Amino acid sequence: MAPVLLQLAVLGVALAAAALILISFVAFITATEMPHLQRHEEEKFFLNARGQREALPSIQDSPTKQLSVVVPSYNEEKRLPVMMDEALGYLEDRQKQDPTFTYEVIIVDDGSKDQTSKVAFKYCQKYGSDKVRVITLVKNRGKGGAIRMGVFSSRGKKILMADADGATKFPDIEKLEKGLNDLQPWPDQMAIACGSRAHLEKESIAQRSYFRTLLMYGFHFLVWFLCVKGIRDTQCGFKLLTREAASRTFSSLHIERWAFDVELLYIAQFFKIPIAEIAVNWTEIEGSKLVPFWSWLQMGKDLLFIRLRYLTGAWRLEQTRKETKLRHRAVTCPAHRARRRRSMIP
Repeated sequence: MAPVLLQLAVLGVALAAAALILISFVAFITATEMPHLQRHEEEKFFLNARGQREALPSIQDSPTKQLSVVVPSYNEEKRLPVMMDEALGYLEDRQKQDPTFTYEVIIVDDGSKDQTSKVAFKYCQKYGSDKVRVITLVKNRGKGGAIRMGVFSSRGKKILMADADGATKFPDIEKLEKGLNDLQPWPDQMAIACGSRAHLEKESIAQRSYFRTLLMYGFHFLVWFLCVKGIRDTQCGFKLLTREAASRTFSSLHIERWAFDVELLYIAQFFKIPIAEIAVNWTEIEGSKLVPFWSWLQMGKDLLFIRLRYLTGAWRLEQTRKETKLRHRAVTCPAHRARRRRSMIP
């Protein structure tokens, strides 16, 4: 009996190893290159409040606003107005109290089939295109791809990702700003503050079915085991990044759909970008685009492939990391600082 059990155990290990090798091979050969920011001609412009086309800026430009808010939207004609009213009400009040505060809200319509762009454009007409801009994508890219487009067209020193459903109370941005400031000094001006619903976990478990609770714990385990350590809630759509952190992480991003948050934080941890996890007020809003079982299954597959593709070298970050170190040495080098001071003397 014992020899049979041993043989079965050896066979099981061999099959598991073979399966892992096969999955790694599939992950490697199916790995796509980093998605280039290929814009259709219509995506290179936004409409100002008068309906005239203007060219979009680039994240490579110097910032001209204190805050950019990027709102990815797919078929959100019904939920978007509630979120926008709350966000713009807060931002306008803040600007009245502090005239030096400047902001923009960028709504990225991710190939919607409803009237999302028309609903969003009404806010552009009301507040002006310097404060509200609408980018309409020709085809659906996924939430990560839509946010990436908005981030790369932003003008803010800090960039906030905010979901169109308004599930997170917008004034909680102040909590993220405090969390971001507490991380100073920022290495290479890079830092991230993540909104978190982890403190609401017990309450949500009480309202969920056992099956959905099992899926949630399984996903959290895979995130911790495969990709991101130390962050309890990677999927909250309320995240604040410095401009430099946004440029670095989104420039290295491959995943454009639901699991993009995990890769974003994986990249941030690789580059040792400091991350704060901040508890925020959150309410579940009806109309979620996530289909519980299939969406979690897709994200689980993405998590496994993220890890395997970086492990096998199909995706690489090392070269960019070395460039960061070289740039940091150049900036902190006394001779370089002296040359910069001389170049600034008129």
